[in-house]
Amino acid sequence: MRGLEQIPWLYDGFMRVAELLGLRRWRERLLDGVHGRILEVGCGTGRNLPLYLSPAQVVAIEPDPAAARRARWRAPEVPLVIARAEALPFDDGRFDVVVSGLVFCSVQDPPRALGEVRRVLDTGGELRMLEHVRHTRPTLARLQDRVQPAWTCIAGGCHPNRDTEAAVEAAGFAIDPHDRVARGVMRRFTARPSVVRKNLPSDPKA
Repeated sequence: MRGLEQIPWLYDGFMRVAELLGLRRWRERLLDGVHGRILEVGCGTGRNLPLYLSPAQVVAIEPDPAAARRARWRAPEVPLVIARAEALPFDDGRFDVVVSGLVFCSVQDPPRALGEVRRVLDTGGELRMLEHVRHTRPTLARLQDRVQPAWTCIAGGCHPNRDTEAAVEAAGFAIDPHDRVARGVMRRFTARPSVVRKNLPSDPKA
């Protein structure tokens, strides 16, 4: 059974309503000031793509061919590759910025995908993410747990109870507390690969 996310016209209709209710502002803030070599992971039907100031700097990936066709129609100037977040077909350090908007709720293997994101980021690169996450209030989090199996089936893979921020940090990223917005289940933040201090070999002359 195809879920909501695999039916482009239905997904676009749902997103259009959500954007009228405020999601558009979240998208615009996610992309504010983004520059350099940019990868958008899981572009879906391409609703973020027209918002980039320099589309020529953007490469997008999307695993679903039907959604990708709609994204190409929406932003024909953006190169689009059919690929999954868990297997990014790019060299190490290829991008300055990786953008992910409402994607990691549906990624099948988040740790592997975040490892791929870190791999393709250049030194000093950043991950910009917009996501809905597990609620911080226990009663509402338990409700998300109860509805998750049915919702995941209906939506085509979306998990409403994922703690994506914790997954990002576990993958070796540090979330910038000054560029983080949390409202209800919504999160928008910038994260950068953590600097791991390696032990230097002892000086043989010492």
